[in-house]
Amino acid sequence: MATDMTQGRVMRPLIRFTLPLVLANVFQLTYNAADAVIVGRFVGKEALAAVGAAGPVVNIITFLVVGACLGAGVLMSEFFGAQDRETLRCEIGTSLTAGLGFTLVLALLCGGLAGPLLRLTRVPESLLPSAALYLQIVCAALPFTFLYNLFASALRAVGDSRTPLFFVAASACANIVVDYVFVAVLGMGVEGAALATALAMTFSGVLCVSYVWLRIPLLRPGRAQLFPRRDLLRRTVGYSWVTALQQAALYIGKLLVQSCVNTLGVDTIAAFNAVNRVDDFAYTPQQNIAHAMTTFIAQNRGAGKTERIERGFRAGAVLEAAYWAVLALIVLASARGIMGLFVPDDAAVVEMGTKYLHWMALFYLLPACTNWIQGYFRGMGDLKVTLFSTSIQMLGRVIFTFLLAPGFGIEGIAFAQLGGWLVMLAYEVPVLVHARRSRGV
Repeated sequence: MATDMTQGRVMRPLIRFTLPLVLANVFQLTYNAADAVIVGRFVGKEALAAVGAAGPVVNIITFLVVGACLGAGVLMSEFFGAQDRETLRCEIGTSLTAGLGFTLVLALLCGGLAGPLLRLTRVPESLLPSAALYLQIVCAALPFTFLYNLFASALRAVGDSRTPLFFVAASACANIVVDYVFVAVLGMGVEGAALATALAMTFSGVLCVSYVWLRIPLLRPGRAQLFPRRDLLRRTVGYSWVTALQQAALYIGKLLVQSCVNTLGVDTIAAFNAVNRVDDFAYTPQQNIAHAMTTFIAQNRGAGKTERIERGFRAGAVLEAAYWAVLALIVLASARGIMGLFVPDDAAVVEMGTKYLHWMALFYLLPACTNWIQGYFRGMGDLKVTLFSTSIQMLGRVIFTFLLAPGFGIEGIAFAQLGGWLVMLAYEVPVLVHARRSRGV
């Protein structure tokens, strides 16, 4: 159901919009977590390390697509807030045609170059065949990932964050069942985990497109609107390439970090793969609060309501701070138990991961701050700030990782993340202050 955020209360619609986003992304992260838990328990730490080694490359490819959809979603929110329904449908049609073509080419290239891409990250030769197979199978489902994210972005642009939740929940549940059958029952190993993930991605894409096409005329472009409009294509590419590059920069940095981890031994690779899943679950609500801010601010920018933009900015800060306080307590209290889910019989890996998570429980405050600032700038249409700040954050994190990880192991990687976020805030805070002063705030 569409929600107009340009009138009424501020905090309540932000929370109501954020919660389904959080749940949807938690279900989506379950794809990867289920792979890790099931592979780690029923195949072994070498297979867990192979899935983890492929993970950064999979994420770069996937989030190029997700980032492009986020950029298009900002424009959709703006058109919806301005009550321009015709342009909204044209924007969806333009993004669908151009984006699907881009995604098909990307899937073919990355699937065909799986081995060379993984060698660039210094994946051990013993893990390379399994990691390459995992990457190739997941890439085959990339067009369905695009379709899901484009139409989910369209639904969220009009204030409906609940409907995509149902599709992700259904596909995540299917993924867990199929993952267990393929890996634990049929003994298909890494190949089975990859097939389960690819089928789940396909399922969510088909569900989302079918729902919008059959039930939401507002978001269904006509035949003529499927031909890209030159002016909209230019604006969409202008927004989408920035958000896509931002997501790519984030995961290229993670890939470089993984390349450093890959030199530290199988135990460290397995531990890092496990804590990365925990990090993803921790960061997701922070990012979702920021995405709710983006939709709220973009709708109100389209409607020309400056005062509501400021109220949304302040409400986002409160939500980010409250979430971090709860998150830190949970991670501090349950770090060892969380690690036991992944590798219950390997005390060394559990101990590594526990130390990492104890530090990260405190450090998660910093990405809460950076996501809050980025949500504001995305909503205001200033996406280059988010691209540059993410790029310097990952550059700092990579440099600190190569300096600290060889001597301090996985704890050094945690402190490298801290260093990256501090560098990011050193850039973002002055830019934010200047931007708000320029607007007379």
